[in-house]
Amino acid sequence: MALFVCGLNSVPQEVCGGAIAIGNFDGIHVGHRQLARLLREQSQRISGPSVVLTFDPPPMKLLRPDLLPPALTWMARRAEILFGLGIDAVVVIETTHELLELSAETFYKQILVEQLMIKSIVEGPNFHFGKDRLGDIELLDNLCQQHGVQLSIADGQSASGHWVSSSRIRSLIGQGEIREANSLLVEPYRICGRVVQGAARGRTIGFPTANLDEIEVLVPPHGVYAGRTRFDDQTYAAAIHIGPNPTFGENATKIEVHLLDFSGDLYGSTIEVEIVDRIRGVQKFDGVEQLISQLNIDLNKVRMIVSDSKTSLLT
Repeated sequence: MALFVCGLNSVPQEVCGGAIAIGNFDGIHVGHRQLARLLREQSQRISGPSVVLTFDPPPMKLLRPDLLPPALTWMARRAEILFGLGIDAVVVIETTHELLELSAETFYKQILVEQLMIKSIVEGPNFHFGKDRLGDIELLDNLCQQHGVQLSIADGQSASGHWVSSSRIRSLIGQGEIREANSLLVEPYRICGRVVQGAARGRTIGFPTANLDEIEVLVPPHGVYAGRTRFDDQTYAAAIHIGPNPTFGENATKIEVHLLDFSGDLYGSTIEVEIVDRIRGVQKFDGVEQLISQLNIDLNKVRMIVSDSKTSLLT
């Protein structure tokens, strides 16, 4: 099915009467994968669609914007990953103050029962819903029993003794621990941005870069990273430099992507870049020759790392 639906007023009939999971689903990780598996099983049991219900913007943006963490995935990307996990439909509700004022009981009755006509619901053990997050799993269980809806609780996933969560992944990425973060994600971490005009200095030394702007998700800390990108139906290994260029006396943070074995014009394009691992920190070199020597070392590392890693940017 793979339906991406924006707003409850445009929900088609084939999305109703199924199994549903509710949440932000930001940074879709191995715990979400387990939940998606259980959601698919329940949808098959009731012969209905498997549906994820999510919110845009995140409720925290309206309730406590000062505490809103940076996103790990943009909405279309979340849907894309969920479809890859076998989910039939993603329904996005616009978050409004009126929505956030709904009690847990009203939210359940008006949206889940009356509009989406759910027959099954799958959630994690720490699920909360409704005004002030007063609805919990116990209340949800009572409501499901009242309306003849099957409730299934997905177990949390742990890794290295820690519970897997978007918060933990966000912390790892914020520390530059990309490889560990990727081990918890369903697909490698990805940023997306528009290619804008830069100083074009890289082109003059044989390493042209695409300067990315308008990035909506969390950007890893300063450093050089190995990754890959896709352009014109081709996948390229990529070296990603995040931070200033101290060798040339520049202090502004930039995100520059060098596509290996690529020749062409990317200006104005929007590209997605998977980040696989961190190679080194930002360094100041004594001159251009020393910089070029280090860049060649970096590119060799990029080739080795990328060739040995999983990818969701399929050729």
